[in-house]
Amino acid sequence: MNWSTLGLTVLVFAVLVCLELLAHKFLPSDEDTGYDLRDTASSLGLAMGNQVVNFFWQGTNVAIIAALYAISPLRVDASDWRMWVLLFVLDDLCYYAFHRSHHRVRVLWAVHSVHHSSERFNFTVAVRNSWAPMTSIPFFAAEPLLGFPPYMLLVVQAVGLVYQLVLHTEKVGKLWAPIEWVFCTPSHHRVHHASHYPYLDRNYGGVFIVWDRMFGSFEPEGGRIAYGMTTNVKSYNPLRVVTFEWLRLGRDLRGARSPREAGGYLFRGPGWQPRREEQPEGQP
Repeated sequence: MNWSTLGLTVLVFAVLVCLELLAHKFLPSDEDTGYDLRDTASSLGLAMGNQVVNFFWQGTNVAIIAALYAISPLRVDASDWRMWVLLFVLDDLCYYAFHRSHHRVRVLWAVHSVHHSSERFNFTVAVRNSWAPMTSIPFFAAEPLLGFPPYMLLVVQAVGLVYQLVLHTEKVGKLWAPIEWVFCTPSHHRVHHASHYPYLDRNYGGVFIVWDRMFGSFEPEGGRIAYGMTTNVKSYNPLRVVTFEWLRLGRDLRGARSPREAGGYLFRGPGWQPRREEQPEGQP
């Protein structure tokens, strides 16, 4: 997140949390997971850690974007409003690729799993972010190379992040059908945070759900959802949450019997396991 938009985001976040707390108090539901002080404190601790990392990383991030823009022979006219619309759509497509990859590649999942580590679903989960934001660079490099100025990227991405913030709630049901067909909604994102089939690894879109419909990863909400991961952290300690999947990955790598198996653990899906033929009795 860009420092220029941090204040606005914090304000929006605080207002949303207050409204959601009031909704849980005066409009209770048996299906809501609600708030838990320890879980909320964990989310806020993870958010603070993310911002500390970003304090040091953001300058490098902007420098990389600026360097890619500098070497590109293309230039986009930022005064043309259509270019802003085009970039907004393109950026969300890049986000879809980024997000889907971080669920389907084990080493990237170790980074992204922090966001899915809560077994609750509320606005504080939205700020439960990774402490390794640098993995996003390859997925958004096309934008400056296509001639979009760095400041356009920063503005568009800030808007997208604020939009995604409002998706993390159980207090908004399904919306008007045309909206649900085109845009990501809280209903779609509740599915994304599920830890069980048929919802697992679905609905990767940030602003637009059309990418999921196009690429076969869409799943509508149709029943009660259990949030979290297939193997939950069972800890509220931010350091434990951040390192949980890395430690699991490290254990699998130590048990790998070949470079091919190690590569599978790193670059295939989080649930991947090698197929090993059982040795005849008496064989090592």
